Amino acid sequence: MAGRAVRKDISPLIWQQPVIRPLAKNLTKDHSSQDVQQASFFQPKRELMLPKGSFDGKIALITGGGTGLGRGMVKALSSLGAKVAIMSRRYDVLKKAAEEISNETGNEVLPVQGDVRVPEEVSTALDKVELELGLPNIIINNAAGNFISPFERLSPNAFKTIIDIVLLGTANITLDVGKRLIKAKQGANFLSISAVYATTGSGFVVPSAAAKAGVEAITKSLAVEWSRYGMRFNAIAPGPIKTEGAFSRLDPTGAFESHTIERNPSKRLGTIEELSNLVAYMVSDYSTWMNGEVVVFDGGESRSLAGEMNAAIQVSDDQWDMLEKMIRKGNSKL
Repeated sequence: MAGRAVRKDISPLIWQQPVIRPLAKNLTKDHSSQDVQQASFFQPKRELMLPKGSFDGKIALITGGGTGLGRGMVKALSSLGAKVAIMSRRYDVLKKAAEEISNETGNEVLPVQGDVRVPEEVSTALDKVELELGLPNIIINNAAGNFISPFERLSPNAFKTIIDIVLLGTANITLDVGKRLIKAKQGANFLSISAVYATTGSGFVVPSAAAKAGVEAITKSLAVEWSRYGMRFNAIAPGPIKTEGAFSRLDPTGAFESHTIERNPSKRLGTIEELSNLVAYMVSDYSTWMNGEVVVFDGGESRSLAGEMNAAIQVSDDQWDMLEKMIRKGNSKL
C-alpha cells in the first residue's frame, strides 16, 4: 500500500522514469520497526504540567465531560484544584465519572444533565451549576457528534443532528453563560474543541467539518467582541487521539488507525493526557495573552498532508543518489 500511495503522490517526472520504477517496488516493504524507532523521539509525558493548585478557587464547566477526551480534561482540572461541573444527556455516565474523579482528586465534580441542543435544558443546567458551585469562569465546549459517511448517504436529520450538537450546542452554552457573566461583571476563559479539517474541509465528515468551522468562527469573533467583558476565547484542533466512542464510529475496522500512524511525522497517535495538559494551560492564568487562537495539535499530520512533495519522504538514500544524478544530467542539457 505504501509504495502505491507514494507512486501516485510523487511528481510524475520522478516516478515515470524507467530507471526508478524498479526501485519504487521496495517502498512496499513494512516500515513498522522504523516507525516505532521514529516514534521513540516523540513520546508523551503523562503527568500534569502545571503546578498543583493552579486552579484553586476556579469553577469549570465542561460539556461532554463524562467520557473520552472530556473526562481527561475533567480529571486534569480537578487534580489541579478546580471545582468542575460536567454536562451531557446521559446522567448515569456523568454520575459515575463524577464520583470516580472526585474520589481520586478530592475535589468536587458535579454531574449536570442537559442537552446542549436545547436552550431550555442549557439554562436549567446552568442554574444548577451556578446554585451549587457558582458561576463558571472556565467553559469548555467539548460536546460533539460525528460519524464517517459519504455525503449522499446522509439524511437531512443526520446532517442536522451533528450541526445541532457541535455548532448550535456551542452557541447555546456560550450565549447563556456569557449573558450571566456580563451581568455579574465576571471574566472567563472559553475553550472549544475543533478539528484539523475545520479549515480545510474533509470528505466523509462533511457535517462535522461544517460545524467545527462555525465553532472556530465563533471563537475568533467573540475573542474580539467580548474581550471588553474580560472574556477570552480559544480553540484546539486535535489530530487523532484514540477514544472508544469516537473511533468506533470513525474507524470501525481499525484500518484508519494504522494508516494515520504511518502518515504522521511523529509516527503515533496523540494521548488524552497530552491534550488535557494543553487544555489546562490554555484555560489557566498562565496563558492570558492567548486570545482568538486555534491551536493545531496533531503531531504534524496536517502539515504532512499539505505539502505537495511530502510523499518523497519515502524515498531512500540510494534512490536520492540516483535522482540527483538524473537531475544533474537534465540540467546539463539546458
